[in-house]
Amino acid sequence: MARLGSLRNALSFLFTRSRTENAVAEYVVREHDRGRSLEEILDDPYVVNRVSREQADRLLDRPEVVRAIGEDAVGRARDERAAR
Repeated sequence: MARLGSLRNALSFLFTRSRTENAVAEYVVREHDRGRSLEEILDDPYVVNRVSREQADRLLDRPEVVRAIGEDAVGRARDERAAR
């Protein structure tokens, strides 16, 4: 049983989000509330300089981001980013 606990602890980093990712997610929601498009926000230097492309793509899977921005807008942004 101890092995299972230590394995879970060793792999826990796969399922955690960094403070930086959390801050960027909050920024995305806040900027969208101010009227900016999601595509514009994701290309913003604040986002680009703080998270990798993969991390930025993962932002589009976060429930709080999807709720705030809307599933249709997130879908369009995913499609646009995949086309690049």
